[in-house]
Amino acid sequence: MLPRYLTVKQTGEHEINIQRSRFIAHITRAETEQEAQEFIQVIKKQHWDATHNCSAYLIGENDQIQKANDDGEPSGTAGVPILEVLKKRKLKDTVVVITRYFGGIKLGAGGLIRAYGKATSEGLDVVGMVERKLSQIVHVKIDYTWLGKIEKELRSTKFKIKEIHYLDSVEIETYVVEDQVPAFMDWMVELTNGQSAMDKGNKVYLEEDWIRQQQ
Repeated sequence: MLPRYLTVKQTGEHEINIQRSRFIAHITRAETEQEAQEFIQVIKKQHWDATHNCSAYLIGENDQIQKANDDGEPSGTAGVPILEVLKKRKLKDTVVVITRYFGGIKLGAGGLIRAYGKATSEGLDVVGMVERKLSQIVHVKIDYTWLGKIEKELRSTKFKIKEIHYLDSVEIETYVVEDQVPAFMDWMVELTNGQSAMDKGNKVYLEEDWIRQQQ
Protein backbone atom coordinates (compact mmCIF):
# COMPACT_ATOMS: atom_id res chain seq x y z
CA MET A 1 0.00 0.00 0.00
CA LEU A 2 1.36 3.38 -0.98
CA PRO A 3 1.92 5.78 1.95
CA ARG A 4 0.15 8.50 -0.02
CA TYR A 5 -1.09 9.26 -3.52
CA LEU A 6 -3.31 11.61 -5.51
CA THR A 7 -6.60 10.80 -7.17
CA VAL A 8 -9.78 12.61 -8.20
CA LYS A 9 -12.15 13.75 -5.48
CA GLN A 10 -15.41 12.70 -7.08
CA THR A 11 -17.21 11.80 -10.26
CA GLY A 12 -18.10 14.78 -12.39
CA GLU A 13 -18.02 16.49 -15.76
CA HIS A 14 -17.11 19.82 -17.31
CA GLU A 15 -17.71 21.22 -20.78
CA ILE A 16 -15.67 23.68 -22.83
CA ASN A 17 -16.17 24.97 -26.37
CA ILE A 18 -13.32 25.36 -28.86
CA GLN A 19 -13.93 26.54 -32.41
CA ARG A 20 -17.61 25.53 -32.18
CA SER A 21 -16.78 21.99 -31.06
CA ARG A 22 -18.05 20.86 -27.67
CA PHE A 23 -15.59 18.97 -25.46
CA ILE A 24 -17.15 17.37 -22.39
CA ALA A 25 -14.82 15.85 -19.81
CA HIS A 26 -16.25 12.96 -17.78
CA ILE A 27 -14.06 11.96 -14.84
CA THR A 28 -14.20 9.33 -12.10
CA ARG A 29 -12.10 7.00 -9.99
CA ALA A 30 -11.43 3.44 -11.09
CA GLU A 31 -9.40 0.97 -9.07
CA THR A 32 -9.55 -1.78 -11.71
CA GLU A 33 -9.42 -1.84 -15.49
CA GLN A 34 -12.90 -3.35 -15.51
CA GLU A 35 -14.28 -0.36 -13.61
CA ALA A 36 -12.57 1.99 -16.06
CA GLN A 37 -13.98 0.17 -19.08
CA GLU A 38 -17.46 0.08 -17.58
CA PHE A 39 -17.36 3.85 -17.03
CA ILE A 40 -16.21 4.42 -20.61
CA GLN A 41 -19.05 2.29 -21.95
CA VAL A 42 -21.61 4.16 -19.84
CA ILE A 43 -20.43 7.48 -21.29
CA LYS A 44 -20.45 6.08 -24.83
CA LYS A 45 -24.05 4.96 -24.39
CA GLN A 46 -25.08 8.33 -22.96
CA HIS A 47 -23.38 10.16 -25.83
CA TRP A 48 -23.97 7.66 -28.62
CA ASP A 49 -24.52 10.53 -31.05
CA ALA A 50 -21.18 12.24 -30.31
CA THR A 51 -18.50 12.50 -32.97
CA HIS A 52 -15.91 10.95 -30.63
CA ASN A 53 -15.65 9.58 -27.07
CA CYS A 54 -11.91 9.54 -26.43
CA SER A 55 -10.50 8.14 -23.21
CA ALA A 56 -7.51 7.38 -21.03
CA TYR A 57 -6.86 5.91 -17.61
CA LEU A 58 -4.08 5.26 -15.11
CA ILE A 59 -4.57 2.44 -12.61
CA GLY A 60 -2.37 0.77 -10.00
CA GLU A 61 0.19 1.74 -7.38
CA ASN A 62 2.90 1.89 -10.03
CA ASP A 63 0.65 3.04 -12.88
CA GLN A 64 0.97 -0.48 -14.27
CA ILE A 65 -2.26 -0.14 -16.25
CA GLN A 66 -2.21 2.71 -18.75
CA LYS A 67 -4.53 2.98 -21.72
CA ALA A 68 -5.36 5.72 -24.21
CA ASN A 69 -7.97 5.58 -26.96
CA ASP A 70 -8.41 8.12 -29.77
CA ASP A 71 -11.84 6.76 -30.80
CA GLY A 72 -11.47 7.85 -34.40
CA GLU A 73 -9.48 11.05 -33.93
CA PRO A 74 -6.09 11.12 -35.70
CA SER A 75 -3.62 8.82 -33.94
CA GLY A 76 -2.03 10.38 -30.86
CA THR A 77 -4.18 13.53 -30.84
CA ALA A 78 -6.74 12.63 -28.16
CA GLY A 79 -6.13 9.66 -25.87
CA VAL A 80 -2.44 10.36 -25.33
CA PRO A 81 -2.93 14.07 -24.47
CA ILE A 82 -5.55 13.03 -21.90
CA LEU A 83 -3.17 10.46 -20.43
CA GLU A 84 -0.31 12.94 -20.33
CA VAL A 85 -2.38 15.33 -18.20
CA LEU A 86 -3.10 12.53 -15.73
CA LYS A 87 0.62 11.75 -15.55
CA LYS A 88 1.57 15.38 -15.14
CA ARG A 89 -0.90 15.73 -12.26
CA LYS A 90 0.52 12.49 -10.78
CA LEU A 91 -2.95 11.01 -10.47
CA LYS A 92 -3.68 7.35 -9.83
CA ASP A 93 -6.81 5.22 -10.27
CA THR A 94 -8.37 7.81 -12.56
CA VAL A 95 -10.30 7.49 -15.81
CA VAL A 96 -11.27 10.32 -18.16
CA VAL A 97 -13.57 10.28 -21.18
CA ILE A 98 -13.71 13.36 -23.41
CA THR A 99 -16.85 13.52 -25.52
CA ARG A 100 -16.55 15.68 -28.63
CA TYR A 101 -19.36 17.05 -30.73
CA PHE A 102 -17.77 18.37 -33.91
CA GLY A 103 -18.66 21.98 -34.67
CA GLY A 104 -17.62 22.13 -38.31
CA ILE A 105 -14.15 23.64 -37.96
CA LYS A 106 -11.14 21.31 -38.18
CA LEU A 107 -8.52 21.94 -35.51
CA GLY A 108 -5.56 20.10 -36.99
CA ALA A 109 -3.32 17.73 -35.03
CA GLY A 110 -1.78 20.42 -32.83
CA GLY A 111 -5.16 21.98 -32.14
CA LEU A 112 -6.67 18.64 -31.17
CA ILE A 113 -3.82 17.85 -28.79
CA ARG A 114 -4.24 21.21 -27.08
CA ALA A 115 -8.04 20.89 -26.99
CA TYR A 116 -8.10 17.45 -25.40
CA GLY A 117 -5.39 18.43 -22.94
CA LYS A 118 -7.26 21.60 -21.97
CA ALA A 119 -10.58 19.79 -21.59
CA THR A 120 -8.93 17.23 -19.30
CA SER A 121 -7.07 19.80 -17.21
CA GLU A 122 -10.08 22.04 -16.71
CA GLY A 123 -12.26 19.03 -15.94
CA LEU A 124 -9.86 17.93 -13.21
CA ASP A 125 -9.86 21.42 -11.71
CA VAL A 126 -13.66 21.36 -11.52
CA VAL A 127 -13.99 17.82 -10.17
CA GLY A 128 -11.15 18.34 -7.69
CA MET A 129 -8.28 16.23 -6.44
CA VAL A 130 -7.50 14.63 -3.10
CA GLU A 131 -4.41 13.21 -1.44
CA ARG A 132 -5.05 9.82 0.13
CA LYS A 133 -2.78 9.20 3.12
CA LEU A 134 -2.31 5.74 4.58
CA SER A 135 -3.20 6.01 8.25
CA GLN A 136 -3.06 3.70 11.24
CA ILE A 137 -5.90 3.61 13.75
CA VAL A 138 -4.21 3.82 17.14
CA HIS A 139 -6.19 2.74 20.21
CA VAL A 140 -5.19 4.77 23.28
CA LYS A 141 -6.48 3.55 26.65
CA ILE A 142 -6.34 5.98 29.54
CA ASP A 143 -7.90 6.62 32.93
CA TYR A 144 -10.84 9.05 32.98
CA THR A 145 -8.68 11.61 34.79
CA TRP A 146 -6.66 12.07 31.58
CA LEU A 147 -9.61 12.40 29.21
CA GLY A 148 -10.03 16.17 29.24
CA LYS A 149 -6.35 16.87 28.69
CA ILE A 150 -5.80 14.23 25.99
CA GLU A 151 -8.96 15.10 24.03
CA LYS A 152 -8.09 18.81 24.10
CA GLU A 153 -4.53 18.11 22.92
CA LEU A 154 -5.71 15.85 20.12
CA ARG A 155 -8.29 18.32 18.84
CA SER A 156 -5.63 21.03 18.64
CA THR A 157 -3.57 18.94 16.21
CA LYS A 158 -4.08 17.42 12.76
CA PHE A 159 -4.75 14.02 14.30
CA LYS A 160 -8.36 12.97 13.79
CA ILE A 161 -10.32 11.25 16.51
CA LYS A 162 -12.31 8.35 15.08
CA GLU A 163 -14.26 7.40 18.16
CA ILE A 164 -14.17 7.52 21.97
CA HIS A 165 -15.30 4.50 23.97
CA TYR A 166 -16.38 5.08 27.56
CA LEU A 167 -15.79 1.78 29.35
CA ASP A 168 -14.01 0.90 32.60
CA SER A 169 -11.31 3.13 31.17
CA VAL A 170 -11.47 5.46 28.19
CA GLU A 171 -10.37 4.24 24.78
CA ILE A 172 -9.69 6.87 22.13
CA GLU A 173 -9.36 5.67 18.55
CA THR A 174 -7.25 8.09 16.54
CA TYR A 175 -6.25 8.22 12.88
CA VAL A 176 -2.48 8.68 12.59
CA VAL A 177 -0.63 8.97 9.28
CA GLU A 178 1.51 5.87 9.11
CA ASP A 179 4.92 7.53 9.18
CA GLN A 180 3.88 9.56 12.25
CA VAL A 181 2.82 6.60 14.40
CA PRO A 182 6.07 6.25 16.42
CA ALA A 183 6.14 9.98 17.20
CA PHE A 184 2.44 9.93 18.11
CA MET A 185 2.88 7.05 20.54
CA ASP A 186 5.89 8.73 22.16
CA TRP A 187 3.82 11.90 22.50
CA MET A 188 0.98 10.01 24.22
CA VAL A 189 3.43 8.43 26.66
CA GLU A 190 4.82 11.88 27.47
CA LEU A 191 1.38 13.50 27.88
CA THR A 192 0.15 10.81 30.26
CA ASN A 193 3.41 10.33 32.15
CA GLY A 194 3.47 6.77 30.86
CA GLN A 195 -0.05 6.05 32.13
CA SER A 196 -1.53 5.00 28.79
CA ALA A 197 -1.78 1.72 26.89
CA MET A 198 -1.73 1.68 23.11
CA ASP A 199 -2.49 -0.79 20.36
CA LYS A 200 -2.36 -0.48 16.60
CA GLY A 201 -5.58 -1.17 14.71
CA ASN A 202 -6.50 -1.31 11.04
CA LYS A 203 -4.89 0.73 8.30
CA VAL A 204 -7.13 2.97 6.21
CA TYR A 205 -6.75 5.79 3.73
CA LEU A 206 -7.80 9.29 4.76
CA GLU A 207 -8.45 11.95 2.14
CA GLU A 208 -7.57 15.63 2.13
CA ASP A 209 -8.37 18.15 -0.58
CA TRP A 210 -5.39 18.82 -2.81
CA ILE A 211 -4.82 22.32 -4.09
CA ARG A 212 -3.16 22.38 -7.50
CA GLN A 213 -0.74 25.16 -6.48
CA GLN A 214 0.87 22.69 -4.06
CA GLN A 215 2.37 20.79 -6.97
